[in-house]
Amino acid sequence: MLDIQIGKHGPGAITRRPSGRPAVAAVTLGIFTVMTAELLPVGLLTPAAADLSVSEGAAALMVTVPGLAAAVAAPLVTVRAAGADRRTLLVGLMLLAAAANLASAVAGHLAVVLAARVLLGLAIGGFWALAGGLAPRLVVPDAVGRATAVVFGGVSAASVLGVPAATVLAERLGWRWAFAAAGLLSLLAAAALLALLPRLPGRGAGAPESRATGRGRVPKVPPARRRPARTLAALPRRNRRVRAGLLLTLALVTGHFLAYSFVRPLLTGHARVPEALLGALLLGYGLAGVAGNFLAGSRAARSPRRTLAVIDAALGTVLLLFLLLATTPAAGAGLLLLWGLAYGGVSVALQSWFMAAAPGEVEAATGLNVSVFCLAIALGALLGGLLTDAYDLTAVLLAGAVLTLAAVPVAALSGRNDHS
Repeated sequence: MLDIQIGKHGPGAITRRPSGRPAVAAVTLGIFTVMTAELLPVGLLTPAAADLSVSEGAAALMVTVPGLAAAVAAPLVTVRAAGADRRTLLVGLMLLAAAANLASAVAGHLAVVLAARVLLGLAIGGFWALAGGLAPRLVVPDAVGRATAVVFGGVSAASVLGVPAATVLAERLGWRWAFAAAGLLSLLAAAALLALLPRLPGRGAGAPESRATGRGRVPKVPPARRRPARTLAALPRRNRRVRAGLLLTLALVTGHFLAYSFVRPLLTGHARVPEALLGALLLGYGLAGVAGNFLAGSRAARSPRRTLAVIDAALGTVLLLFLLLATTPAAGAGLLLLWGLAYGGVSVALQSWFMAAAPGEVEAATGLNVSVFCLAIALGALLGGLLTDAYDLTAVLLAGAVLTLAAVPVAALSGRNDHS
C-alpha cells in the first residue's frame, strides 16, 4: 500500500509501508503474548505453589502483582510517551516482557517471581494502552470494527492457545518451562512488530497521526493543545459515558477474575474433573472465548451498551450455575464452555464502548480502560485468594456472580439516550 507522507524527502514524498492486515496481525500477536504471560499462573497455580512452598492463595499473587503494575503503567505510558513513535515503544515493551518471563522461569523464591512479574505488568499495561486503539491508524475506516475485534481476539486466543499450551507444557516438563516459552514468544512478537508495523508517530510532539484511508493518504491531525496529563485526568470528569465504562470494567473484570483465577482448583475440586483433562477443557474454554469475541465484536460496534448488558447478565448467570450445578465433570465442562463464550466478548465490547464514548480521545480513553481493567484483574485475584483461604472455593463463584450481575443495570441504563 502506498501512502503519501510528509517526511525528510519533502512534502508529498511517496513511501511504502506495510498493508493493514500484517500490521494488525503483529499487534494481535503482541496482545496474545502479553495476555498469555499474564494469565500463565491460572493454569500453573497448583504446581507452582507446591514448588515454591506457598499456598494457592499466595501463589495467586502472580496474577495480582502484574495487574497492579499494569494499572499504574497504562496511564503513565499514555502520558509520558505522548510524542514517541508507537512502533519503537511496542517493541521495547515486548522485550521487557521477554526479560520478565525468562526471569520468572529461573526464580527460586516467590518474592523473585513477583519482582519479575512487576516488570511484566509494566509491559502489559503500556503495550495494551498503546495497542488497543491502533486499529484506526492501521486500516481504512470501514475495517476498523473488524480490525479491533481481531486485535482483541488475541485476548481470547491467549485462553485458547496460551493457557492450555502452558498447562500441557507444565504437565510434561514443569511450570518453569511454560514461563521460558512465554519469554521466547515475547522475543518473536518483538521481531514481528519491528518488521510489520509502520512508523506511528505520537501526537504530543506535533507529529501527524498516521491514519489509513481508502485514498492512500495520511491526513495531518493538529497537535494537541492541552497537556496529555491534564487531558487524561479530566476525561472521566467531563465524560459520563467514560465514567460509566470504567465502572463497568471494574465490576465485570473483578467479578470474572475472582473465579477464573481459581479455575483449575474449581474444576478439579468442585467439579471433580480429572487432572488429565484440564488442558483439553481450558482449550475448549478458549475456543468458546474466541467465538464470543467475534460474536460480540460486530454487535458491539453497533451497540456497545446492549452488548455489554447481555454479556454481564450471561456471565453472572453462568457463575451462579457453576456454583449450583457443576458438581460432576460433565456439568463442569459444559458450564466452562458457556463461561468462555460469555467472557470472550468482554474486551472487544469494552473497547467499542470507549471508542464510542470518546471518539476524539481514543488513546486516552483506552489508557484509562486498560488501567482499570488490569487493576480489576489484580483485585479479583487478590479477593479470590482471601476468600479461598478464609472460606472455600464456592465463595469466589458467589462473589463473582454478584459483581457481574451488579454491572447489568450500569450497562443497560448508561447512555440510553445516546447513540450507543
